[in-house]
Amino acid sequence: MNDELRLPATELARRTLVHAQSLLPAALFHHSVRTYLYGRLLGEQRGLRPDHDYDDELLFLGCVLHDCGLSAEGNGDQRFELDGADLAVRFLEEEGVASDRAEVVWDAIALHMDREIAARKRPEIALVALGAGFDLGGGPEKLPPGYADRVHRDHPRLHTAAVLHDSIVNQALANPRKAPLFTMQGELLRQVGGESWPTWEQLARSAGWNDYEGYRP
Repeated sequence: MNDELRLPATELARRTLVHAQSLLPAALFHHSVRTYLYGRLLGEQRGLRPDHDYDDELLFLGCVLHDCGLSAEGNGDQRFELDGADLAVRFLEEEGVASDRAEVVWDAIALHMDREIAARKRPEIALVALGAGFDLGGGPEKLPPGYADRVHRDHPRLHTAAVLHDSIVNQALANPRKAPLFTMQGELLRQVGGESWPTWEQLARSAGWNDYEGYRP
């Protein structure tokens, strides 16, 4: 592998990579590794140096495990990023990782769907969201010439966006609690089913507090 595409060489990183590969379909596994490669590079473009300005192993753990809530083992009753964060911590605890380090990984996974919030957190958290978002939607950042081609050679896309969409929707179809109203998961489920969402006023009236009775804007 080209040195610029190197992955952390610690024993924990290696075991985590094997664990993620055992859980995820190939498309999501490669997306998870690309999340790290793009997140690390985009961090470097912002002046963040691995293992100087942030813990590179923690970034890798957060990236590689960030979609494990979409696996059969990670599929619970919460939004997939919360289920994935819980699953990641259970795995890391079994690996003997200290609770404060595992908590950083939990935050990185739980917040990766909200780049604006994640961006205000420590780099290991911010760069997971940044890398995942870039791998799916690109961004204004400019990559070195040929970098994306080299990444995709080693970690092919395999219809990543389509597989991710179907993984989220299939979980939500089986358990609508995983797709609350006004979340991204909820919107994907709405698009598939064609349901209409209630308005703010309808939701408020359904609470029974009579907040709209007699109200005049």
